[in-house]
Amino acid sequence: MFAPARYGVRCGAIVLLSAGLAACGSFDSASHRLASAITPYKIDVVQGNFVSKEQVDALKPGMGRQQVREILGTPLVTPIFHNDRWEYIFTLKRPGVDQQTRKLTVFFKDDVLDRYEGDEMPTEAEFVSSLTSKASRNKVPALEATEEQLKRFPARPDAPIPAAENPGNEAPSAPLQTSYPPLEIQK
Repeated sequence: MFAPARYGVRCGAIVLLSAGLAACGSFDSASHRLASAITPYKIDVVQGNFVSKEQVDALKPGMGRQQVREILGTPLVTPIFHNDRWEYIFTLKRPGVDQQTRKLTVFFKDDVLDRYEGDEMPTEAEFVSSLTSKASRNKVPALEATEEQLKRFPARPDAPIPAAENPGNEAPSAPLQTSYPPLEIQK
């Protein structure tokens, strides 16, 4: 092959290679934009027992272990070397929200509740209100029409009038059918 032809082939190959690399760069940014627009569903992670302020208020010194278990549930941690202590730890991880962690420690003396200590617990109502998602914060549409909205539509003349609104001025509507044809053809 002639030298000018080789030079033209080399220049063409360099141009095609450069165009291919530029296309890869734009493809990479486009795929990155697509991947950031489509995000996977992330679940809420709940670990441990939620203990409410009402449950903590129900604890009284002198209660037995079974009574405490009935009020608070099974403890998350029962240390092997500290048989007289139960740990209730609650953790809630939600995407886009700070992690909630609460801890309550119950101490026993001779299998009887001696004392308890831990974080300030929310009431059940406060905890439930903290669980509202972004989707449920949208305004809920009214599910019933107002009188003004109903006046915009004419009443259907073929609609039966309820007995309370029909004091005998009009003939009663036909009774509803009480028997139906069979579902299968009988031979």
